[in-house]
Amino acid sequence: MSNLGIQPDAGSVQTAGLTQWQRAGNVFIAPSKTFDDIKRGNCSWWLPFLILLFFSYVLFAGITMKIGWQQVAANNIAVNPRQAQRIDQLNPAQRATAMKVAGTVMEIFLAASPVLILIGACLVSLLLWGTINFGFGGKASFPQIFAANMYAMLPRAIVLLMATIAIFAGLAPESFNISNMAGTNAAYFLSVQDTNKALYALLSQIDIINIWVAVLLSIGIAKVAGKNRAAGFITVFGWWGLWVLVRVAFGFVAG
Repeated sequence: MSNLGIQPDAGSVQTAGLTQWQRAGNVFIAPSKTFDDIKRGNCSWWLPFLILLFFSYVLFAGITMKIGWQQVAANNIAVNPRQAQRIDQLNPAQRATAMKVAGTVMEIFLAASPVLILIGACLVSLLLWGTINFGFGGKASFPQIFAANMYAMLPRAIVLLMATIAIFAGLAPESFNISNMAGTNAAYFLSVQDTNKALYALLSQIDIINIWVAVLLSIGIAKVAGKNRAAGFITVFGWWGLWVLVRVAFGFVAG
């Protein structure tokens, strides 16, 4: 009678889902496992969001304690000739007020990281969702694309960490560039003032972390949409290439 036991249908056996910590770890060592799990419907995304938020606020503390927000604003203005010229035309009192306002704005901007991360992730996810589904016939839901995007962004925590370490290690306050905080691209090692703005913009976008994130995102959206990787890479790198061209064009206009 023991031979009459019912055997489970192989098609009905489901793979246990990963925890969010497992998904976060696999992003760096086995990204397909993370995106396979998201494709199965495990679309929670709060852990990568909290990780990025944590490193953003650690950087925020470092800037506040070691750099100062008016110094950050002064550094940012110094690399923009037109803005610097406008500031130089003000009298001392007006200049002091303008610098204080600029510093406050930059401080608020970084303090608003939770909102900015979510808005940016939503916009990028919406763009990729429409492209992979309507352009390549994918079957991904928006929550799947959004979760894949959030996990693909995890390497950006490395930039935040590198910038924080540099600040606490004694980086000269006047050399801190909030627009290019870590040596993950060639532009970081060039003088912003002495380098052609279009060239600087191009080199700053050809960034190891940016490329890493784009590769992860390409794999992720292809996986959750049920398409081959070529579709994912064309989607992500197509939009990224357009973004780089826009940045270079602005740099060209700025001289």
